[in-house]
Amino acid sequence: MMQAIATTKVEILRGTTTDVYGDEQDTDTVIATGVPASLTEQSRRVTTRDDPAPRIVRYAVARVPAGTDVSDQDRLRDERTGATYIVDAVSSMANPASVPDIRLDLRRTT
Repeated sequence: MMQAIATTKVEILRGTTTDVYGDEQDTDTVIATGVPASLTEQSRRVTTRDDPAPRIVRYAVARVPAGTDVSDQDRLRDERTGATYIVDAVSSMANPASVPDIRLDLRRTT
């Protein structure tokens, strides 16, 4: 059971192959489909000491049910919009009273 309110369903994609030039390419091997997810895209204004001009950085965060088979570098495809995201980090908070959702830090791909 998921604690966050699901906003969409996602497919989890995994796997890579090598092209004729020896470069690694993602494959679209579906590991799971119809996984409920709470997916939010946000933006943040960022400046650095080296470059004080503000930039807008977009990022996405998703929460999926505990026990979902998802790993770093997997990809999520939003079944509603078709957008694809790379999983940059997988984390979960410790909670002695219940099993918390899995948090995914995502980066949108083209």
